[in-house]
Amino acid sequence: MDRRQFMHAGGLIAATGALAACSEAPQSASNGVSKPALDLKWKMVTSWPINFPGLGTGATQLAELIGRMSGGRLTIKVFGGGELVPAFEVFDAVSQGTAQMGHSGAYYWKGKAEAVQFFSAVPFGMNAQEMNGWLYHGGGLELWRELYAKFNLLPFPAGNTGVQLAGWFRKEIQSVADLQGLKMRIPGLGGEVLARLGGTPVNIPGAELFTAMQTGAIDATEWVGPYNDMAFGLHTVAQYAYYPGWHEPGPTLECMINKTAFESLPDDLQAIVESACRAVNDDMLANYTAQNQRALETLTNEHGVQFKRLPADVLTALREASAAVVAEIAAKDPFTTRVNESYQAFLSSARRYHQVSEVAFYAAREAS
Repeated sequence: MDRRQFMHAGGLIAATGALAACSEAPQSASNGVSKPALDLKWKMVTSWPINFPGLGTGATQLAELIGRMSGGRLTIKVFGGGELVPAFEVFDAVSQGTAQMGHSGAYYWKGKAEAVQFFSAVPFGMNAQEMNGWLYHGGGLELWRELYAKFNLLPFPAGNTGVQLAGWFRKEIQSVADLQGLKMRIPGLGGEVLARLGGTPVNIPGAELFTAMQTGAIDATEWVGPYNDMAFGLHTVAQYAYYPGWHEPGPTLECMINKTAFESLPDDLQAIVESACRAVNDDMLANYTAQNQRALETLTNEHGVQFKRLPADVLTALREASAAVVAEIAAKDPFTTRVNESYQAFLSSARRYHQVSEVAFYAAREAS
């Protein structure tokens, strides 16, 4: 090696060593006082079985993304429902700081505030595409954060399943009368609607659905769609699968973060958490779009499941009851009124546009 090559190689080695030293050395504050490198370890509690397809794996993916994007400065241990806290105590656990993060669905917390349900699913309301539009660009997320701030929480959209199935039923639904006395696992506003038509809504964690259906503790259950429902084996304990999912047309899942913990993070880690939530929100919907159609084929071709459309008069009754329930809940307090007005205004505008875009396209595609 001649002298010039030697000096060049030596410079590269020195520069590489300096960069490594800078990346490994403690960060320095502007006043010259050294700060230790961050090594934060957080907990995430969820309402799902650990690594359950779609929902549970979405939470795991979120934790892994944050760890990788932060270079290991913020790592998150994920707990399934019932491991650290019960599935329906995620909200309180994160609010109180037992865990720094939670992954769940906002409609589970209607006992805290009626308005939370609008940030998850409204019967006959917005689909996933519309929900993302409202939350990210229509003022919905600002209202959601205003509400959660009272509980020391900061919410982020963190997943969506798309339009769900209406559910699995042990008996056939031929008329509105068949809803009378029906014990069905159905949370949120959908449960209120069922009650209005004479049914009995039951809210139990997903991990308990199979046993509840198998033993007859409930007569019907909604969960998500073919992908998740097949994973739980619901097709083995119920003969009838109905669609469409009137009650959850575009259910947004949430990542809630303890507000004090989030605000203690440096700006770059805050941005990483926010970006990871958005990535998971997008990817989960894409995953369900791919997996549901595969599971639908398996259930139909290998298990002989017949998917039935709810009768027109049943859908009409559900739609009318939904409008009444939403109007009554929206009038309960000024904040819920504000949320509903924002939600309905965005939905109205989106529907007008979708009549000449999405709806018109589907009609044209099917006609061909």
